[in-house]
Amino acid sequence: MMTDGRTRHVLGLSGGKDSSALAVYMRDRVQDMEYYFCDTGKELAETYEYLDRLEAYLGKPIVRLNEDRGFDHWLHIYGDYLPSPNMRWCTKILKLKPFEQFVGDDNVVSYVAIRSDENREGYISTKPNIAARFPFREDGLGKADILRLLEKAGLGLPKYYEWRSRSGCFFCFFQRKIEWVGLLEYHPDLYCQAMTYEKFDQATGQRYTWCQGESLEELAMPERIAAIKAQAAMEAKRNRPGTLVDLFGNDDPTACLICSL
Repeated sequence: MMTDGRTRHVLGLSGGKDSSALAVYMRDRVQDMEYYFCDTGKELAETYEYLDRLEAYLGKPIVRLNEDRGFDHWLHIYGDYLPSPNMRWCTKILKLKPFEQFVGDDNVVSYVAIRSDENREGYISTKPNIAARFPFREDGLGKADILRLLEKAGLGLPKYYEWRSRSGCFFCFFQRKIEWVGLLEYHPDLYCQAMTYEKFDQATGQRYTWCQGESLEELAMPERIAAIKAQAAMEAKRNRPGTLVDLFGNDDPTACLICSL
């Protein structure tokens, strides 16, 4: 960490394709780039494996933040209330706050992996010492370019793209139903672990579930899985024929972009 008044250049990695491609793209363009990863402690094994490979390609360490306190600690602090689209304490506490502590009061340029073919914004700090840059937008790089960068670097896509659209916690509440099915089929142990976080308050009748209106126990029923797969296949045929990456994408404007880029 620089403290001599010089500008620091930082690039946050999520374990997803876009931020990884940006790291590849910027490796020889900014020699003193600092790479960081906000680790919730609940990422997929495929994410950690991909970050290790990326770290080897970059030839410098990816700083891991949150090593002392992860999701379970903060879940307890928040009264065991699960994060949700309306209360994203996980993003605030485990992603944004560690980043701003990491840069402190230094003058910083933060490189954000928003592509030229996307109509969305990444996290932009309101701190006056942090300036954002969008190299892919500046240079006109789209999704096809990102995939070429990763292939040329010998990295390809993270393995979880076989069934999932984004990086982040294995129980991310932004997952589509078909992605929950993927978690069940690829990581049944993690699916069962995600189930243990769901609660039922007998006094109020309130259910606390990852998916609105449906528990993971209900979603895992064979007839429900069949219905979800049929719906996903129909959507793929109608809207986005091709690979699962094409079906899912990771361009959902409602998702936490700091997690999923």
